[in-house]
Amino acid sequence: MRKHVIIISISIIIILSVASIYYFFFQEPEYITNMNNNGIGITRHLDALDFSRGEMKKLPEYSPASSIWKMDLRSYDLSNLNLEDRLKDLEFAHFDSKTKWPDALPDEFKPYEILENCKNPGLNIRELHREGIDGKGIGIAIIDQGLLIDHIEYREQLKLYEEIHSSDIVATMHGSAVSSIAVGKTVGVAPGADLYYISCSFGNVHRLRYNYNYIWVAQSIERIVEINNTILEDNKIRVIAISKGFEKYERGYKEIKNAIELAEKNGIFVVSCSLSDFYGFDFHGLGKTPQSDPDDYTSYKPGLWWEKKFYERPNYLRNTTLLFPMDSRTTASPTHTTDYVFYRNGGLSWTVPYIAGLYALACQVNPEIAPEQFWQKAIETGDSVMITHDGKEYELTKIVNPIKLIETIKAQQ
Repeated sequence: MRKHVIIISISIIIILSVASIYYFFFQEPEYITNMNNNGIGITRHLDALDFSRGEMKKLPEYSPASSIWKMDLRSYDLSNLNLEDRLKDLEFAHFDSKTKWPDALPDEFKPYEILENCKNPGLNIRELHREGIDGKGIGIAIIDQGLLIDHIEYREQLKLYEEIHSSDIVATMHGSAVSSIAVGKTVGVAPGADLYYISCSFGNVHRLRYNYNYIWVAQSIERIVEINNTILEDNKIRVIAISKGFEKYERGYKEIKNAIELAEKNGIFVVSCSLSDFYGFDFHGLGKTPQSDPDDYTSYKPGLWWEKKFYERPNYLRNTTLLFPMDSRTTASPTHTTDYVFYRNGGLSWTVPYIAGLYALACQVNPEIAPEQFWQKAIETGDSVMITHDGKEYELTKIVNPIKLIETIKAQQ
């Protein structure tokens, strides 16, 4: 009898082990396609992301060679730490509304002020907003990860939420960030614009490996063109933001290229990290310290992840490369509808919605504007700053100047 029990127990263990191996190596996530049958609306509300991480026992030490997430303090409890002498590390920290801070902080480090001040999209964009140039009447579409629908930054601007091959079951940090940078009430470049959003996976998981396949992104672009045909002329979608680059050797590249051409024919500018491939437009993201003024051009420098290349290679940037804010940005957080998150390091993912928002402002003041004119005028009106690094001076150019750009485009009507 005992022998039978042992055999049965071993059999159960083997079955469970095989099932676990199958799940982890062969079971793909569930991908959902969920679109409106009639009209425009919200097809699903994702739950907020529970990012609770408990107590942090020891603050990491920052090094320029470390991962950009080495100083990730989002949703940690630091209340029992003494950080009075850790300013150099804290200056490179990511944190959010749920980060619990200790009383013992450096006098120079003010996380609540940073979180608030870095909502400003910078480069005097808010001056345009005060003049009524905020993207009103223009539609911006975003194709990205799952979105926290009801965040206060963009819930009133959101007109459509659909899913095409989406595996996200809760809200994501990426979706909330790019949406708020584009159209956020306080964070966004174009807070008056309408937002049309499609949640889409850029591939699929097979045997623990993520395989890029852009056919679903192409379908999402085609869907946006289809939706745009139902929108009144005065409120058309003029730009799509996709915070992803596409390589020619990857699956679905041909479909993406064809979909972008279709969008162009229908008056829609598709902004992605591969603008140079599809439009011949070069761009990069700017760095900035957390405490510096987002509206002051002298606050800006090369982005953290590429500054070493800039200082080592004098011709790293072309004369036609446009520079947009990237580092030290506060965005909407997926953890709650009123939460925010500060990202010390950014990526081109943050510049794409910035460009899309700025193009929406251009479309508002001059509905006949096209991507080529927009980009050329942005280069012509761009600014330069001189930077001192290790005793040497460097020119950083061309930083986009939204005020000059919009004034120039408006005058061309």
